[in-house]
Amino acid sequence: MIKQKATLLLADGTVFHGSLIGNAGTNGGEICFNTGMTGYQEIYTDPSYTGQIVVTTTSHIGNYGVHSEEIESEHPCVAGIVVNSFSDIFSRVDASGSLQDYLVKYKITGIADIDTRKLVRHLRSKGAMNAIISSEFEGNLEGLKTELAKVPDMNGLELSSTVCTQEPFFYGDESSKMKVACLDFGIKKNILRNLATRGVYCKVFPAKTKLKEIQEWNPDAFFLSNGPGDPAVMDYAVETVKEILETGKPVFGICLGHQLLAEAVGIKTYKMHHGHRGLNHPIKNLITGKSEITSQNHGFNVVREDTEKNSEVEITHVHLNDNTVAGIRLKNKPAFSVQYHPESSPGPHDSRYLFDEFIALINKN
Repeated sequence: MIKQKATLLLADGTVFHGSLIGNAGTNGGEICFNTGMTGYQEIYTDPSYTGQIVVTTTSHIGNYGVHSEEIESEHPCVAGIVVNSFSDIFSRVDASGSLQDYLVKYKITGIADIDTRKLVRHLRSKGAMNAIISSEFEGNLEGLKTELAKVPDMNGLELSSTVCTQEPFFYGDESSKMKVACLDFGIKKNILRNLATRGVYCKVFPAKTKLKEIQEWNPDAFFLSNGPGDPAVMDYAVETVKEILETGKPVFGICLGHQLLAEAVGIKTYKMHHGHRGLNHPIKNLITGKSEITSQNHGFNVVREDTEKNSEVEITHVHLNDNTVAGIRLKNKPAFSVQYHPESSPGPHDSRYLFDEFIALINKN
């Protein structure tokens, strides 16, 4: 079969030529890379990747197809995918279909047969930047540059209100004794599973829901979810988190939720050079002295200097690769958060204890 050609153009002018995978067309976004060796379907359906083109460093993608239960949201959220070797043939018996058909169904454009090692080294050096994948501009690089210029910058971009649920919904056992209000900034399904298996009845609210409406349900605690975009421009969420903290009820935040908790107590966030995305990131728990192998996906982080100067905040976790802040807790409130994903399964379940700590905080309160 003759493969259709595709082009990948980066904002700095770097060009890669390869083969089209997924849907024919043109898609742009911020390009980043994920170092996970497995779990491509979980990556592609993670709402935190909204507006991003994802390069996978593992060389073979598509070889085990897709499975209807291995999703973090109802559809792929990525703006595009970049892989080295793509397989339309899958070996897993219980797969529900091929990755190619899945991408076509949801109109996701990707490119294969390029040197992803070279590309990742380039992004590691130059940093995350906008890019565009197209099967429509063969030989017309200037036209592709014009399309790339239309792609919005992730810095200063608010996305959570566009990917969150538009109506509140429930998850878990209605007869459960614990009720947790989850603010959906792009929540992953496995977070809700981890709460529900610990006896929590969740009500998931849209990102811009006011505290007054949430309080009508009388929750025992609050969860601040992961999600895409720049936390520094989410004033609506920061104000709600400030109000939530005043209730005195337990609060747990993950990823974007961690950043919003920090912003709510006066700690600034910043755009990282190329972010942390993968299944093998080492985190040290400063409270226990133990280390964890974690799953991560974020392009923003909290400013360490602000965190260290804040007398109301304690740093609980650090990233061992670059010493960035990976977890905090408030000294005067029952609130804590982490920058990584304890609900994920990078191989070990080193970080699942954080959900247990949240439950203990609820019971104590």
